Amino acid sequence: MQLEKTTRPSSALGRLESIHMMSIFSELGSTKQGIRIRETPAWLERELLKQNNRRHSIEESKIRRQLQHCAFSTHHFEINEKISLDELQELKLSFEESDVSGAGYTDAKNFGHILKKCLDVSDMSNEEIYSLFKKIDYSDQGRISWMEFSTYLLQQYEAKMETVRRRKQVAFHLPAIMNDGGHGVPVVNIHSTHDGGVLTMREDGFICQWSPDLKPQRTKHMFSQGSGKRSSKWITGFTMMSEYNKLMIGTGDREIQFYEISTLEPYCQISGLETIPLTLSYSYIGSDKCCFLCGDMEGCVTIILLFPAEDTLRLWNRLPKAENVPNIAIKNAVLSKNVTFVRWKVHHDWVTQVKYFHNFQAVVSSSNEDASSLVLGCMLPSTDSAQQLREIREACYEGKNRKIQLSWTPHVRASGDQTIFSIYKGVKAFDLCQKHSLLVTGGMDRLIRLWNPYFSEKPTGILKGHSAPIFSLFISSEDGRIFSISRDNTVKIWHIEDQCCLFTADPTASGIHGDVSACSYSPAMRSLYIAADCIAVLPLMLRPKPHSGISVSHDEAVMCCGYSEEFRQVVSCSEEAVVKVWDFDTGRQVFEFTATPDLTSITCMTFDIKGRRLITGGSNGYIKVWNFNSGHCIKTLKKEGKCHQVCDCTFLKVQGNSYVVAVGRDRRIDIYSDSPEELYHVQRPQPSWKDDLQNGHTEDILCVVQCPPSLLATGSYNGEIIVWNTDSGSINCRFVGPLSAEDHNTKGLDTSVPSMIFIRNLRLMQLSPTTALLTSGVRGWVNLWDVLNGRKLVSSFKVSKYQQKITKLYITEEKTLLYAADRMGYIYIYNMETFDPEQRSPRAEHCWRAHTSSITSLQIVTSDQVVLTSSTDHTVRLWSASGEFIGTFGQPEMWSIHIPSSWIHPGVPYEVLIDPLSMPHHDILKRKSHLSEAISSDVTPTDRGELKVNCNISKMIT
Repeated sequence: MQLEKTTRPSSALGRLESIHMMSIFSELGSTKQGIRIRETPAWLERELLKQNNRRHSIEESKIRRQLQHCAFSTHHFEINEKISLDELQELKLSFEESDVSGAGYTDAKNFGHILKKCLDVSDMSNEEIYSLFKKIDYSDQGRISWMEFSTYLLQQYEAKMETVRRRKQVAFHLPAIMNDGGHGVPVVNIHSTHDGGVLTMREDGFICQWSPDLKPQRTKHMFSQGSGKRSSKWITGFTMMSEYNKLMIGTGDREIQFYEISTLEPYCQISGLETIPLTLSYSYIGSDKCCFLCGDMEGCVTIILLFPAEDTLRLWNRLPKAENVPNIAIKNAVLSKNVTFVRWKVHHDWVTQVKYFHNFQAVVSSSNEDASSLVLGCMLPSTDSAQQLREIREACYEGKNRKIQLSWTPHVRASGDQTIFSIYKGVKAFDLCQKHSLLVTGGMDRLIRLWNPYFSEKPTGILKGHSAPIFSLFISSEDGRIFSISRDNTVKIWHIEDQCCLFTADPTASGIHGDVSACSYSPAMRSLYIAADCIAVLPLMLRPKPHSGISVSHDEAVMCCGYSEEFRQVVSCSEEAVVKVWDFDTGRQVFEFTATPDLTSITCMTFDIKGRRLITGGSNGYIKVWNFNSGHCIKTLKKEGKCHQVCDCTFLKVQGNSYVVAVGRDRRIDIYSDSPEELYHVQRPQPSWKDDLQNGHTEDILCVVQCPPSLLATGSYNGEIIVWNTDSGSINCRFVGPLSAEDHNTKGLDTSVPSMIFIRNLRLMQLSPTTALLTSGVRGWVNLWDVLNGRKLVSSFKVSKYQQKITKLYITEEKTLLYAADRMGYIYIYNMETFDPEQRSPRAEHCWRAHTSSITSLQIVTSDQVVLTSSTDHTVRLWSASGEFIGTFGQPEMWSIHIPSSWIHPGVPYEVLIDPLSMPHHDILKRKSHLSEAISSDVTPTDRGELKVNCNISKMIT
């Protein structure tokens, strides 16, 4: 099978047209005309039948629209999935014709006419076309240009292709695990054992068996001078005969020796070879038949076939000993009817590698010469093999008596019995794969060539990237990857179909140094073993396979998420800077892209006022503004010089001007102007406030929150809270979280303030409405501060029943309900309208566990009365206002917000259900158990009575 070569288009038009040739959906799953079709959920069919028999009402109209949206979502597609070059050119002409003013723009109405005229979008409604228009018009100008439209298409296409590539990416755990097993003597070969370990042998005969993590388990010097008086030998190679529990070793004394693997004791040997076996290989053919292959410095390949092999080896074990080893000379061995001996003249230079591939019924050998760099040939003559074999036998012997002398004159295969590959500077390493019908070669010219093994004229692909000669190659058939190692200890992983490099481990990153002498890939352990100055192992980073009942939204921890009311979409950002866009109404993924090329972690996010642009902060100190529907980075906000991690950001509007405010580990408030007239891609912050420079925070700032029209609050790592006046840039007031007497004596107490929220019009102590600030405190407490009237601490009360830090706070505007989330994944609800500051520990209205680890985002979607959460447990979830589980974004089943029958409720997330800390409090569970040991906090009986545990979890468990 000839692999299809990837070409690089030279223009945007070419990129878009190439979708016809290679659709990305062909790699993601089965498609129909480039569109993924999903089956209609059973709940949707039931609801559609119910709605046909109901009377019209306002509520039912809302549900009908929701049903129509869900039905359309099963056949949703993006416009650039089926656009051609001709259609793209027609679109461009239509854009120019509709621009009667000559300004180069078109409005939403004309945009809809253009799409309907040039494309087959009959199944797109006017609402959907307008939604597409808004995605392109991210700055809310009410118009778009041809450049903006084509850029949107190109960015979406590139992001989807990047998604496909990212799903194929693989990496090694770095640095490599190493153990000093060389002692200055090169290792000749590495072989995997049945238990997942490896076996290595040095040139001086020192053999070592290692565990998978390179801990020595057994060592022995095969030629130690002892009572047997065996002389030291030079080892040229070794291989394992697993089917017979034997080791086969080639020596510089022109011998092939066999050892018991279990005892490492000598079993027998073949002596008197004509040449030294430079490279050695063994293959089990089946039915007690095996073959030995030797490559020598004369360019010959010697083949020894044994059948039956076990009986033959047992007979040799009973022969007289030479140097304390049962010995048989090769001239005597070939006389046995159980032995077939063939010697082929294949190359004109030393044989670098030889191997028999049973699936191809072929012997493959390589050398450093150009003319016959690699030869794929038969083991025995393929035409009239019995007659030719008799002729070879007769030519090998002189005379008819028992004193027969072996002739080592090699024979040349017929041209029809071999395929010769001529490669510049020869071949040092190769591998052959039947599944992909692929032959790969590498050598001195630093190139990896991909061949159809049945066609030697031209390679199907060339992989470039190594800067030193290729030393070893391995094909992983199951994963569709190639592993390559060069002389400079650089290891690369390649994708077979895409013919691209997935990962590179250079010596600096892996820690492997010295001259590489042997390599081996273990498919069972998914690890690459390399012998240089030390024995090293590079394990592949494997993604954990989740339980069948567990759905995740990201492959990494979710650092933040948010809801865009403009598009009714949820945007989530992971630790590895992957941004995913979800359909809020159904839970299905709409789009995803990588937010940074250097794998910088995203730490925070926010939207602009309109909800059309995404602002993200990263660990590298950069703030980026995105069109999140296309993955286009609009601009980058950063300071000059060294940048520190951004911990939080928000979008601020002061006196009609828009700003992006960012805080982080540089302990300063950075303010960036958000102006459509700003043309520079990289933008610097405005000068810092004088009060911020002189009297600002002395520790990292973890969060920032605004209170229109002119208040801004920041909280730091040491528990300090500062409220700022944004008009003047001065400090309005400053607070420090209270500590109890026992907390003052505790070392390492977490006093940080990861979350804050302003509460408007809250009546405190029966006084007039005021502005209050609620902040997270120590040990799961929250503190309420009066910002304007008195500027003091009003009250403190405990929220987390396990005394865990409150990570997120959110308050609804209508009913003034406070939602609080902690590091254990619990969510608590308090009614602030009935809040009494004098009450030390108010009772929570409701409590449930949403995640199994820390909650990183908490938002109430007021229009639909649902709760949006994300967590470091890799999930983004949706809940009703009272904690009923709607679903996890990314789960196979879709949902509908306004149809409870589509929710997961009364079920709960599987991992939450089985987690010990989700168990309800009961008398039988109060005994000392793993539950009490799993949490490092003091939970008193009084604490247990303060909160009502989610009844849904209780029902599922009982």
